[in-house]
Amino acid sequence: MRYDEYRDHDAVGLAELVARGEVHPTELLRLALDRCAQVDPSINAVSLLMEQVGTRLADRSEHTGPLAGVPFLLKDLAQDFAGYPTSGGTGPLRSVPAERNSLTVERWLAAGLIVFGKTTTPEFGSKGITETRTFGATRNPWDLERTPGGSSGGSAAAVAAGIVPVAGASDGGGSIRIPAACTGLFGLKAGRGLIPGGPAVGDPLFGAVSEGVLSRSVRDSAVMLDILSAPDPGAPYHVPRPDRPFRDAVTAPPRRLRIGFTSESPLGTTVHVEAVRAVTDAAGLLEELGHTVEPAAPAIDGRQLALDFMTVWTANVAKTIAEACRVTRCAPGDFDVDTQVLAAVGRAVGGPELMAAHARWNDYTRTLAEFHQRYDLLLTPALGEPPIRIGQNRTPALADTVLPSLLRLGAGHVLGRTGFYRDLVTANLAAVPFTQLANITGRPAMSVPTYWTAAGLPLGTQFVGAPGSEYLLLQLAAELETARPWAHRRPAAVDHQLVSIK
Repeated sequence: MRYDEYRDHDAVGLAELVARGEVHPTELLRLALDRCAQVDPSINAVSLLMEQVGTRLADRSEHTGPLAGVPFLLKDLAQDFAGYPTSGGTGPLRSVPAERNSLTVERWLAAGLIVFGKTTTPEFGSKGITETRTFGATRNPWDLERTPGGSSGGSAAAVAAGIVPVAGASDGGGSIRIPAACTGLFGLKAGRGLIPGGPAVGDPLFGAVSEGVLSRSVRDSAVMLDILSAPDPGAPYHVPRPDRPFRDAVTAPPRRLRIGFTSESPLGTTVHVEAVRAVTDAAGLLEELGHTVEPAAPAIDGRQLALDFMTVWTANVAKTIAEACRVTRCAPGDFDVDTQVLAAVGRAVGGPELMAAHARWNDYTRTLAEFHQRYDLLLTPALGEPPIRIGQNRTPALADTVLPSLLRLGAGHVLGRTGFYRDLVTANLAAVPFTQLANITGRPAMSVPTYWTAAGLPLGTQFVGAPGSEYLLLQLAAELETARPWAHRRPAAVDHQLVSIK
């Protein structure tokens, strides 16, 4: 098989070739490894290459499962592969091997996928970009000076650059949808509890986190949802599954839908004109397809929501750093400065404050539920602006020098109430203000690559559904994919870079 043939197939298509004996998994793995060697020096998407694992899996005498033989990359956060480290984007954990596979990894291996590496992520998944002190900056194949988003930025870059057709991802505040929107991919965040995340965790971040994938085709994500969503007896709760496989969702269009849309930032920050156009364009396309679309938004205080989200997030970062330091005997100063700030603020969060912030999540959930009584889906931009430039959200050099000393003096309890911290939160969320609502409320949501800017950059649109609407979202995504295909689009920037290097 030639590389262009490999690139033209999605994961389901490659698995069908393997099942028919038209190509062997070792051949597919070699194509993936060669492409990785070719483009990863430019995009920095792979944090850990596990070639020996991939070779062992590909060399097996039998290949079974719905995606048997397809090369695959894990996200280097929570997706544990026994005997190999899960760094979480940080240096102290790079040498700590996982004791066992996570449940998602077990299910991917049972599906026949050929795991051969892990992808970059910001430290503990705490940013909508993928830049760390340990691994450097991961770059967008559409424009190497721009971010592929985060926290699943490495996976997005690897899929967009054609290393693999689909890759592991996760979403605790937009970390599937943001990278999908930045790189012209499809990304679905399942609703709370549909995809169990065990065994090491049960309901991470009060249920805000969901494992998943980034893909070039809707059917790949649908098949992956079938693979990942089987009930787990050890999960905190059981979520009903549809009576049909998710894969069937791509075979028939949805019923005519009523969709409310908005392009106003819930933070009150400016939304780029291209992001507004992306939503207007999607609304027009939906109307052409027969859906009813009108301006509407849930009546939620977005600023308070952001603060309540960050209160829980910072407390979780503090806990995560404490666990990492216990395991590795490292110090808080061994982490990125931004992470140190988040942890210091999180350590200063009192129990009553944490529980009050989490209690308000219920208010947002009920308000969104009222919206969904009138509308099947909420349509918004997935991003507040086109993919930002590398370094745009970097901590200023002076703060990078001064903050560690202040934090060592115990300034976290003061810092969390300063304008600097609020500015840091705004800087992190202003470019991605639309995605946290679905995590807080546990609703399924997706980013669909319906729009490209005048400069040729992807800019996805987000749809948020009611509980249990994953099947409906996949139906609509498949309808949009047929009406305005995107898989044929190729990011020229990374290949142009290769030509210039030569």
